[in-house]
This record gives sequence, structure tokens and C-alpha cells, in this order.
Amino acid sequence: MTAKAATAAAPGRLHPADLARTAAVGLRTRRMRAALSALGIAIGVAAMVAVLGLSASSQAGLLAEIDKLGTNLLTVSPGQALNGEDAELPLDAASMIARIGPVQTVQSTGKTDASAFRTPYIPQSNTNALTVSAASLDLPAAVRTTVAQGRYLNTATAGQPVAVLGSAAAARLGIARIHPGQRIWVGGMWFYVAGILAPAPLTNEIDSSVLVGFRAAQKYLHFDGHPTKLYIRAETGQVEDVQQVLAATANPQNAGEVSVSQPSEALVARAAAQSALNGLFLGLGAVALLVGGIGVANTMVISVLERRSEIGLRRSLGATKGHIRLQFLSEAVLLAALGGLIGVVLGVAATMIYALVKDWATVVPPLAWAGGLGASIAIGAIAGLLPALRAARMPPTEALRTV
Repeated sequence: MTAKAATAAAPGRLHPADLARTAAVGLRTRRMRAALSALGIAIGVAAMVAVLGLSASSQAGLLAEIDKLGTNLLTVSPGQALNGEDAELPLDAASMIARIGPVQTVQSTGKTDASAFRTPYIPQSNTNALTVSAASLDLPAAVRTTVAQGRYLNTATAGQPVAVLGSAAAARLGIARIHPGQRIWVGGMWFYVAGILAPAPLTNEIDSSVLVGFRAAQKYLHFDGHPTKLYIRAETGQVEDVQQVLAATANPQNAGEVSVSQPSEALVARAAAQSALNGLFLGLGAVALLVGGIGVANTMVISVLERRSEIGLRRSLGATKGHIRLQFLSEAVLLAALGGLIGVVLGVAATMIYALVKDWATVVPPLAWAGGLGASIAIGAIAGLLPALRAARMPPTEALRTV
């Protein structure tokens, strides 16, 4: 036996290259029908890839935000007294908490009864949901925000009628830039605006606040000096330990009237809510993929009916039932694979564009693109199996009657 004879394809077997070429010819002769069938598969796969990709990118962006803001921020605020009235934090609550070993910094705000307006001619009822609060001097560093414009309070301005605006407060007051001599009407008198803070994602209450110094609040706004919220940064590895003793330290006599929270938990809860919606969108993508599979099956059934003469001619020329079965099954798989590939490209493109808009890192898990492509091929194989069996069972003589 010669080497050529040994390497030749065995009788009765179809070479993979010939099989692929034959399947491709079947699709090229019916391009519009094949394109419409592949479109259903593409939509389903694109939806699944985009959902998983956007979820992963969102998670990556959220983790990056958490790493930037830190998970070691704790807040202390007054709860309710036993008689149902609002409780009050002691005047020395911040200094007491600062004595805890793992605590790195303690900053505070105290809500006043004053309102802030752009001018004194605005009705008192139009408060724009703004709060006027006394604030300590290192508050921006504690809540991980910065001064977007101007300057923050210092030891000199903390006792003067000077205010710093949160990002939302500035927008509601219609102040986009700080000009020399810029003033707002606070508590019945003019306060100069020293600066505007950047958004503070972990502490939204800062964004909608007009911040003044503690001494200025006591002098001009009749503030009693009691803090209404404390912001504590603890050592990362001891956050839980600090959290357990904060209430008793802030108010030793009435620890039950103190509320302690960890703002970063809100970001984790938001991630969980997003994950809960992923199942719904994946289900919609699966439905679209199923509809696409039905379209492939319909295309192959019609193809078998239209190509009876081709089937009969091939059978009369020596093609076996297996050859015919593989031919039509390969066409269905190739059609679904093309749709799946297009869907993966569309899903990845949608993920990249959305992630770019949101300033996230683009993350497309292997499960998304590989799973989508694999699911489309599996759908194509299942959808094409029955038409392929039907074509293989067709007797040559009956098929040739249509020639």
C-alpha cells in the first residue's frame, strides 16, 4: 500500500473540508433567508453577552469606586429616645470617639434650623431641600471628597459668615462658579461663599448641604453645638471592632439612642440589586435565542423540501444517508455559529460603548462570549437535527421525481 493510498479518506466518509464547503454553498444560495435566520440567533447572543459584560463591567467599576472611597468609613448619628423623641449626641462625642485606638480621624457636622437662599427675596417655603450644617475643618478628607472650586473652611473662616456648598446645593442655588464677593442668604443674613465641594458618593447628605464653621453657626445661626453626624475613619482591619464600640463610646449613658452605620454597605446593596436584574435580562436573551433556533429549524425544513432533487441526485451518485444527514446538520450548525459570532461582536461592542460612557473598565467574562457562541451552536445542532434526519430518510427515487 502506497503512502498516498494510506492517507486517502476512507470509503464512505466525507472529508471535513468538503463538508464545510458543501454546507457553505447551501447557505450562499439562500442568502436572505440565512441572514434573517442568523439575525434571531445574533440578537439572543448579543443580549446575553451584553448583560453579562455590562454586569461584570459594572461590578469592576463599583469595586474600583469602593477601593477609592474605602470601606473603613463609619457614621454615628442620634437615634430616638425611649419617649419617641429625637435623641441628641453629647457635645464631647467626637473627642470621646477619637480616643479609640484604631480610629484614624473623627469629623462632624451639626444640622442647624437655618435655611439658605440665593437672595432674601425668595419665599421661605422654597428651601430646595437644602440643609445648613456646621462642619469640622477636615470633613472633606474624611468623606473622601475634594474642593471643586474655591477653598474649604479654615481656622480663620470657621468663625466668620462664610459657607462652602455641596455639589447639589450649589446646583440648586444656581451657582456654577465662585466669583469674588459671592454671597448667599443664610439664616436671615449674608454669608460669603468660599468654595464648592465635589460630589461625595458615600455621604449624599454632604452634597445637599450648605456648610459653615461650628463657631460661625453658634454665633450667627443660634446653633447649640451638638453634632448630628460623626464621620469616623478606622483602620481597615478593625472596622467591625470599632463599629461595635462606637455607640457606647459616643453616648455612654444612652448607647441605645445612637445609630451606627457603614456607608459603603449601600454600594454593596446596589451591586446586589443589579445582580438580581441580570437573571431577568438573561431570560429575555434566552427567549430571543430560542426564537432564533426556531427560525433556523424552519429554514432547514424548507431547505430540505426545496432541495429534494439535489438530495436524490447526490444519493444516486453514491452519497450515503450519513453524508446527507451531515450536510444538512452542518448547514444548521454553520448558520447558528455565524449568528452567534455576530451576536458576540455586537454584545462586546455594546459593552465597550456603555462602559466607556460610564468610565468603567470593559470586562467581558469568558463565560459570556464562549457561552453565547456555544449556546448558539448547540441551538443550531438541535434545530437542524430533525430536518437532517428527514433529508437522510428520503428515498433517492422519490427525490429524483422532482428533477
